[in-house]
Amino acid sequence: MHATGINIKPFLDENFLLENRTAEALYHEYAKAQPIIDYHNHLPPDEIANDKCFSDLTDIWLKGDHYKWRAMRTLGVPERFITGPAGALEKFRKWAETVPFTARNPLFHWTHLELQRYFGATELLTPATADGIYEQCTALLHTPEYSTRNLLRKMNVAVVCSTDDPIDNLEYHQQAKADGFEIQFRPAFRPDKAILIEKEDFPGYIRKLGQTAGVEIIDFDTLLQALKNRIDFFDENGCRLSDHGLEQVYAASFTRQQAESALKKRLSRQQLSPEESLAFKSAILYELGCMYAEKGWIQQFHLGALRNNSVRMMRQLGPDTGFDSIGDFSQANTLARFLGHLDSENKLAKTILYNLNPRDNEVMATMIGNFNDGSVKGKMQFGSAWWFLDQKDGMEKQLNALSNMGLLSCFIGMLTDSRSFLSFPRHEYFRRILCNLIGRDVHNGELPNDVEWLGGIIQDICYRNAKDYFGF
Repeated sequence: MHATGINIKPFLDENFLLENRTAEALYHEYAKAQPIIDYHNHLPPDEIANDKCFSDLTDIWLKGDHYKWRAMRTLGVPERFITGPAGALEKFRKWAETVPFTARNPLFHWTHLELQRYFGATELLTPATADGIYEQCTALLHTPEYSTRNLLRKMNVAVVCSTDDPIDNLEYHQQAKADGFEIQFRPAFRPDKAILIEKEDFPGYIRKLGQTAGVEIIDFDTLLQALKNRIDFFDENGCRLSDHGLEQVYAASFTRQQAESALKKRLSRQQLSPEESLAFKSAILYELGCMYAEKGWIQQFHLGALRNNSVRMMRQLGPDTGFDSIGDFSQANTLARFLGHLDSENKLAKTILYNLNPRDNEVMATMIGNFNDGSVKGKMQFGSAWWFLDQKDGMEKQLNALSNMGLLSCFIGMLTDSRSFLSFPRHEYFRRILCNLIGRDVHNGELPNDVEWLGGIIQDICYRNAKDYFGF
């Protein structure tokens, strides 16, 4: 039985999430057509370079998507239907059983946005519609229009930046460029494995880094030289961003001697005290920050994730499989010390801070204001709502904190942070939420009813600010 009434809006129609005429005008006339700069994601570079076509809907949609995996586990779906040996259609049917129970979770919106925008499938995904939707979408995936590159074209993507380890040879970025692929496909430098000295695989990783960089790493200076060599290589291949996924930045007092001693002990596979580890991590992060500034790169910090909490499932499936959560880390003091140290030496690169604990939204929004120096518009950025906050409530809170404490008009907007080629409607989701916030303010008399002026700000946030900020 369906409720009736003149005030009930259709689900996921053209004015989805838009509450009034001003919001509708801002979205449809100003935001919707803007190209996408997706400056942080985890798309597999080989799949872009080789213009992969996917075998079925499960292959493109469920493989690697830990958001969906968490929901299925919560509903009691056995692991064999999630990451295990079950067949593609069996796994998809279990996801279809789960979707109706995701009501009010962003997965419900994302699922149906993606089915509509990519495949024109407008039915709700349920056990009753699962086989028909699977067959319809899989048939389309077997056509050339649904290769990875064409999926990016379909979403009006102008730039896509992958996330790459310093030891990566970037052959797939080079291949795409050599092919004349018109969408800018750039790497981003993610050197966390060279920082997290306490990890068991650190000595082995440093050996590989040295081999890749053509440097025998025997001390702190040679480690820095190896990293510099790789930064130079990434820069030559179009990289303009670094990225770090850390619990918090490291900013303890350190000496070069302390960093040297910790590194040599660890390379001989000795264990370090927490103080020794922190001194090394603080030193290497500072040195990397200096290198980024010298190159004119942008540094990104994704802060606050408590990762791999299930030891049992970590052993079984490895990292990044859906067992992470929001962490409760102190951020303000270390951030202020780290950014202040670089700033005092005029070595602070453009910086984007992403926050995972909503408690810290105002901390991040005010922290960036401490180090904007008038040298460039929006030098310091409070990045878009991230991971667990990448939903309507989380986005609104991030936008409101930035508006209240800084200048929303300087914001560089949305990214997918995704491993899926079907995730780009998240940019649409963000744009609708942004336009609705502004439209709501106009409706309430809190902003002037000047759609052209506000539409220009919307276009800046959706595209132009990022284009200028990154120099793409």
